[in-house]
Amino acid sequence: MSLNEDAGKGSRGYSLLRDYRPFPGVSDELLDPAHRVRPVWRPFLEHLSRLAPDEITERFSRGNQYLNDAGVYFRQYGQDGANEREWPLSHIPVIIGQDDWQVISDGLIQRAELLEQVVADLYGGNRLVADGYLPASLIARSPEWQRPLVGVTPKNERFLHFLAFEIGRGPDGTWWVLSDRAQAPSGAGFALENRVATGRVFNEFFARANVHRLAGFFRRFRDHLVDLRGETDSRVSILTPGPMNDTYFEHAYIARYLGFMLLEGEDLTVEGGKLMVRTVSGLKPVSVLWRRLDSAWSDPVELEETSRIGTPGLVQAVRHGAVTMINALGTGILETRALLAFLPRISEHLLGEPLKLPNVATWWCGEAAARSYVKNHAEAMMFSPALSTALPFSSGQPDFIGKDFHKQKQGPLPSWIDSEAAGLVGQEAITLSTTPAYHDGLLRPRPMSLRVFLARTGKGWEVMSGGFARIGRTDDASAIAMQEGGSAADVWVVGGPRHARESLLHQTESPFYKSQSGVLPSRAADNLFWLGRYVERVEGAVRLLRAYHARLMETADPDSALVAQTSAFLDKVGVAPVEPIPEGLCDTLQFAVASAGKVRDRFSVDGWLALNELARAATHARRTLRANADVTPAMSLLLRKITGFSGLVHENMYRFTGWRFLSIGRALERAHRMSDLLAEFTEPDAPEGALELLLEVGDSAMSMSRRYAVSLSHETVLDLLAMDTQNPRSVLYQLTDMKQHVSVLPGATEHGHLSELARSVLQVHTSLAIATPDTLTPKMLGGLRDRIARLSLELNDAYIR
Repeated sequence: MSLNEDAGKGSRGYSLLRDYRPFPGVSDELLDPAHRVRPVWRPFLEHLSRLAPDEITERFSRGNQYLNDAGVYFRQYGQDGANEREWPLSHIPVIIGQDDWQVISDGLIQRAELLEQVVADLYGGNRLVADGYLPASLIARSPEWQRPLVGVTPKNERFLHFLAFEIGRGPDGTWWVLSDRAQAPSGAGFALENRVATGRVFNEFFARANVHRLAGFFRRFRDHLVDLRGETDSRVSILTPGPMNDTYFEHAYIARYLGFMLLEGEDLTVEGGKLMVRTVSGLKPVSVLWRRLDSAWSDPVELEETSRIGTPGLVQAVRHGAVTMINALGTGILETRALLAFLPRISEHLLGEPLKLPNVATWWCGEAAARSYVKNHAEAMMFSPALSTALPFSSGQPDFIGKDFHKQKQGPLPSWIDSEAAGLVGQEAITLSTTPAYHDGLLRPRPMSLRVFLARTGKGWEVMSGGFARIGRTDDASAIAMQEGGSAADVWVVGGPRHARESLLHQTESPFYKSQSGVLPSRAADNLFWLGRYVERVEGAVRLLRAYHARLMETADPDSALVAQTSAFLDKVGVAPVEPIPEGLCDTLQFAVASAGKVRDRFSVDGWLALNELARAATHARRTLRANADVTPAMSLLLRKITGFSGLVHENMYRFTGWRFLSIGRALERAHRMSDLLAEFTEPDAPEGALELLLEVGDSAMSMSRRYAVSLSHETVLDLLAMDTQNPRSVLYQLTDMKQHVSVLPGATEHGHLSELARSVLQVHTSLAIATPDTLTPKMLGGLRDRIARLSLELNDAYIR
């Protein structure tokens, strides 16, 4: 069936193609050269034809909502700095047949083997340079060439374990490799999320379509990493540059998905040549490290000395064979743009065969013959920096087509090529194939490239059956990068034998053994502790602000004694009520979000979303509430969101050590704030209504009426809010909670004796437990507040520093 025949049938699905005009001389994934719908696309297109426009819109919204609920984002950098952008899903998948995918797989596996041999030679015998297959100057000048790693053979004798390749289809239908990604390839986690989101958009069709699954690929790679540990109790970890990296979401997602620790450089240290992670249980060995930061930034001692995100001594640990790096340090040299010019000949030399999947034709202008060819064909060439490791036309790259030279540079093009020769490559300006994307109710062709992932497993290289596609936002093939406004689509590989559903879980006949609890890095413990403190700090401030505004509305007199004292207290704790929603309140919420963001791998998606919704609600209220508005309803709304978040975390978070640090932070902050309030508002000269305010802020007015038959007094308020072991708002209740959590932390007892922190908590707890309401003077309460504050420092000394 031709496109015109399909459109003429009146089928709404095919009418979506009525303005689908393939670009002249460009290969299209949907249509063959005769403009017939390819067989692999027909079932999907027929399914789409049965959906009404409103249903398509609703389904696309369903996919977007999933991504939003999952917290998927992409950090975009621009003139205004970094901004988190919603993941730009192109809802129509790219569909590729099994036979076509087999060609891609065979070619990329061959290429992976070639790159392994190339990088092994570059850091080993260096015969490729000595025998003239690679120019010495090109390698020596590359910032990705890490001299300290020369002569260092990886622990398992493999340099490469996880690769990505950017590929595109040329006008004749041939797949071309556009770029090799061997440094720290990104995108595999996003491919998983694309799959889930697109599967929800087309759930009925996906369930019965023979789409190859992704989980088995990750399971086998995970098993390979675990096997690389050897017979040790060491850990597999993922090394991330941190939350400000543009793909940090993926780092946390993959760590959570595979069950590995997510670490930053500061979490690691090298002791006796071994790589260790700082945990609340002391130093623990790490023997396999999947790095997600560039090699140069990994070690400020032997590599980039200005790095603040690396680990001093990491190269030493690699040199001693103490850790297997995924991928080996220095493998970023394989991404050098000019290297593409030499790989076809190197393949013949090392493998004895041509490249099965050719890379885009490339010439390094540092060679006279290549430079002459480039000059003779300059108008049709794409020019790039020879040592660039970025994708062509990615954000910030000075790539341009020869015919556009005078828009970029001055003077004659041939003269410029001569002057820049050693640092310049010319590449065939390949026109990317197109794939359908949904725009304004119709399918339209858009340029596309694929990112395909390979992982080394126990049986050799395995290709992920899918990946993700970069889709251009316009007809311009240079605008496919997401930094430039492009989008990402799921890739469906279909056909072949019926594929069984796979999961990340093992099905085994072995006896069941309960696995050991995971270790908690000190940095993660610190962030969880402060997350608990910040959220509780916000709740305490919201409760007090609500009480303040309620009394201000009643009296309409900001100078009344109780209102003025409450305002002064709020000012002291950093949330001065000069605005309906104080800036300090929103700042504290952002601190909480930042702390949670640093432990995304240990934090539930629902908890993360609830916390962000809380922060957005506070920011919205701050922007919209008028100065003379009744703020009480807004505070009540925020309070419900806070308690919802706290309840969600309390009910759903596994009782690992991390949960205990979160709970300790929450208990310490609540005990500290309540003792501070009691010291301030139980003074003999406290204004009228101070006791009622304390009960309201402590959410204990109902408990007071049920608990005590006598009238309100200092003694009853102090008994209920300071000493009641059944009231979760009381200081003693929180100290009891702290004491219990600290008692089961690692190192809580040392040689049968309490640790220093455990003794301090016990002392503070006991001092309050043996007191009586009539002895709890404001001075004693102030001293209690200060001792509780010091517990935070002691906890830091014991587990964090």
